Amino acid sequence: YEVVRELGAEEVRWFYREDRKTWKPFIGYDSLRIELAFRALGSGGGAREPAAVEPVCVRSGLYEVDVASAESYPVYWNQTEKIPVMRGQWFIDGTWQPLEEEESNLIEQEHLNRFKGQQLQESFDMEISKPVDGKEAIHSLKLSRNHVDWHSVDEVYLYSDATTSKIARTVTQKLGFSKASSSGTRLHRGYVEEATLEDKPPQTSHIVFVVHGIGQKMDQGRIIKNTAMMRDTARKVEEKYFSNLATHVEFLPVEWRSKLTLDGDTVDSITPDKVRGLRDMLNSSAMDIMYYTSPLYRDELVKGLQQELNRLYSLFCSRNPEFEEKGGKVSIVSHSLGCVITYDIMTGWNPVRLYEQLLQKEEEELEESWISYEEQRLLEELYITKQRLREIEERLHELKASTISKPPVLKFKVENFFCMGSPLAVFLALRGIRPGTSGSQDHILPRTICNRLLNIFHPTDPVAYRLEPLILKHYSNISPVQIHWYNTANPLPYEHMKPSFLNPSKEPTSAPDTESASAAPSPTTSPVMVRRHYGESITNIGKASILGAASIGKGLGGMLFSRFGRSSATPQTMETGKDGPEGDEKKATTVGTPPLPHSSSGFLEPTMELEHRIDFELREGLVESRYWSAVTSHTAYWSSLDIALFLLTFMYKQDQEETDKSNLDTI
Repeated sequence: YEVVRELGAEEVRWFYREDRKTWKPFIGYDSLRIELAFRALGSGGGAREPAAVEPVCVRSGLYEVDVASAESYPVYWNQTEKIPVMRGQWFIDGTWQPLEEEESNLIEQEHLNRFKGQQLQESFDMEISKPVDGKEAIHSLKLSRNHVDWHSVDEVYLYSDATTSKIARTVTQKLGFSKASSSGTRLHRGYVEEATLEDKPPQTSHIVFVVHGIGQKMDQGRIIKNTAMMRDTARKVEEKYFSNLATHVEFLPVEWRSKLTLDGDTVDSITPDKVRGLRDMLNSSAMDIMYYTSPLYRDELVKGLQQELNRLYSLFCSRNPEFEEKGGKVSIVSHSLGCVITYDIMTGWNPVRLYEQLLQKEEEELEESWISYEEQRLLEELYITKQRLREIEERLHELKASTISKPPVLKFKVENFFCMGSPLAVFLALRGIRPGTSGSQDHILPRTICNRLLNIFHPTDPVAYRLEPLILKHYSNISPVQIHWYNTANPLPYEHMKPSFLNPSKEPTSAPDTESASAAPSPTTSPVMVRRHYGESITNIGKASILGAASIGKGLGGMLFSRFGRSSATPQTMETGKDGPEGDEKKATTVGTPPLPHSSSGFLEPTMELEHRIDFELREGLVESRYWSAVTSHTAYWSSLDIALFLLTFMYKQDQEETDKSNLDTI
């Protein structure tokens, strides 16, 4: 039989507690290494200094545990609250939650003093006729608020010594109930499963930098919470759909805003006091867009994000040296204004160049006007000096020829750039980018810089815009690709989804006051079907319940959400059957553009298609108010299972291609 001895490192389990919730166990690999570090710390005792123990890397390398202070802290981002960790030796029956460390240590000490070297009886050798109730406690230990009774070596119960518990105990015992079954909590020594080094997290093959948009000044920890939500959602999806792969995707938050000083508190000092709360909210959110369009602070924002991306990448590679050797990939997920700044970093776009061109024009105009001889001589000298300066700069650039010659530079190649709720298209349009004739992504983002650009948006997100019509104009009349629901069985792979037309011709900008004005096309399960519109389907579900809130804001909606009017459709349900050649003609013709080449099925001719689709739209919930979702949708991306599955589908693409082929055959 087993003999009572000190607990082995694999029987002890370490726990951590986040946000003052319950204690969560570390996985075996982590717990075992923390315990070994803890024992190394203890072994250096005596008169000498305690041995210095290096922090232990835990939770897929995202956190470190300092055993001496019993705290855990994140490696890649700053967090004000430290995460307490705890050594579990005695556990509560059923929940396997650890007893507080002080009590646990006292019980363990008492247990070893009393029973060390004694044999543990096998459960089946026990006298079945004699349950715990009948047995007297062979040993007892008084703690501050509780006491512990040992009925045998491995039958240990904890009782509360609060007055109410004592009264309850006397009553139940008088009624004939045993002390143990009525108010005791059974304790177990050692964790339910042994910790092994095999129980370790898979290797990271792909890292994703998550970049926040505006409003970060208002709530500095928000991006860390959002990334944690995205990471947890992705873990669920990985377990369900990608558990056969031996690698995993890691999400790291890029918090670039808090380190910037910008104008100090000048803007705060000029803000009037009335409705201060609302003004402060605007100052700490919308103000970032104004900073970004200011030539004074734009560079600071760009450098802030660029340095943080490079710092995180270098730190990750130094802690995971095999990542680069094994061809690890990097993707970026950006939200809102973060998309624009990330895009500018990757492409090296800079408004100063536009300004220089403007100055040059002015110089040429100045030369043509009448000026004195002295002024002319100085201008010529200035012109020659500038010319010389430009030549020297060009030669210097040639010498410094790097992989991506345009500044600012990232230390890694971006595999996928996912934009969420992104106003990037507006910024590009205002910089003069116009639709071209080739369907290549290179028109807005060269493939040499970033392999794949994907623009994800919620249909009612007021900050998000489409990118595809900036490459080929007629795509404004082709619906974005619908992102599959998380639980769709055998979804059609995105690259096999054919483009389908939005039914109607475009409407004028101001939305007329009809129910269909606020309606946008509904999702369809298959791109072949004509898209139905919400105007009528919502009405049928129940006007009063759903549109009650929306109708209050009807007038306001006309002004605020004229964007929806622009992209929305005239109601035409499946039953009207306007599908012949005339229907097709209507579908293809937009105001001011000629009819497009299309086949009778309503799909585009291949010559007019994009190489890869870029705009992907979340499916709208049927029972949500469009006006309410316009307010909430801009921040609803983080915890969406549909988005997590979408991101992982593209990041695991190469690993999954073989399985996809077999799925296609079955389709």
